[in-house]
Amino acid sequence: MAKKVVASLQVKGEGRTYSKVIKMVKSKKTGAYCFEESMVPNDRVKDILK
Repeated sequence: MAKKVVASLQVKGEGRTYSKVIKMVKSKKTGAYCFEESMVPNDRVKDILK
């Protein structure tokens, strides 16, 4: 039977400390909108979205 490996960004006992932020950004070359995804700590989410 195969062993299942799960990657985790959280430290045991702390719960979720990171959030996935998806931001819509306008491309300078084409003018089209694209999405940027990043994993950021919970306390920096508001700074990233400004």
